Amino acid sequence: MKRLLPFLIALITIGSYAQQNRGERHEKIKALKIAFITEKLSLTEVEAQKFWPIYNAFDEKTTKIKFQDIRNIRQELRQGIETMSDEKANNLLNQFMDAENSLHTARTELVEKLRNVISSKKIILLKAAEDDFNRKMLDRFKNQRQRMNKNNP
Repeated sequence: MKRLLPFLIALITIGSYAQQNRGERHEKIKALKIAFITEKLSLTEVEAQKFWPIYNAFDEKTTKIKFQDIRNIRQELRQGIETMSDEKANNLLNQFMDAENSLHTARTELVEKLRNVISSKKIILLKAAEDDFNRKMLDRFKNQRQRMNKNNP
């Protein structure tokens, strides 16, 4: 028992440190995204003050759908699609379609709210900016992973 206690404390410390780093990374990425989108859309100060609360609410809503709802569905699929009943598969498919519809509805609501804040051209540029930002972040992640793999053969 005496050996187990330091081990458990170390695990808890490492786990909380990893969570803290994940939170810090998330905040850094969010800050980069804000700067990237603001620059790409050439938002004025007035536009930015109205735009960001609307966009942040949308981002929070869609993040929840993607990283909770859809992730849970995918985990269930990985755990046993071969042995899954048709009824369970149908249920998961319905959940997935509901989540996808929620994403579409959130995007539609975003566009409608932003029409009163920025021009239609900037709304279209927003989608391109989001795609560009995600692509750049994915490339950056791949490059970091490749460097790590080269350093740790």
